[in-house]
Amino acid sequence: MSIQYLHAMIRTTDPEASHDFYTQGLGLIQTRRYDSEKGQFSLIYYASEQGAPEVELTHNWDDRTYENGDQFGHLAFRVDDIYAVCANLQSMGVTILRPPRDGHMAFIKDPNGISIELLQAGDSLTPKEPWASMENTGSW
Repeated sequence: MSIQYLHAMIRTTDPEASHDFYTQGLGLIQTRRYDSEKGQFSLIYYASEQGAPEVELTHNWDDRTYENGDQFGHLAFRVDDIYAVCANLQSMGVTILRPPRDGHMAFIKDPNGISIELLQAGDSLTPKEPWASMENTGSW
């Protein structure tokens, strides 16, 4: 039997804020988009490159709201420089919930309240300020 991971789906009520977060904050590209007038929804896909596993954002055009359930844990992304990514996200107003004190791992939340784990590619970076002394600011 063969299986291939394709994507994770997140519902969003603010596709513009989510687009900025995933493209400007995490550096992903929008790989495709499908808008359904009949179904009143949009499917917007992001990945590190064409053909890579994707994050699918589903935007239903009605006024419904969503609550985070406990059945979804987090998305994880490998990054080249965890300090630079966290600094960029912080400059965008994103709260760093678990700072990269160890130069290896951090947690943030996207505009939809989805927990995102950032992992340093390769070996951990040498701990440095201001990250090394930062406290956790929330749950992830």
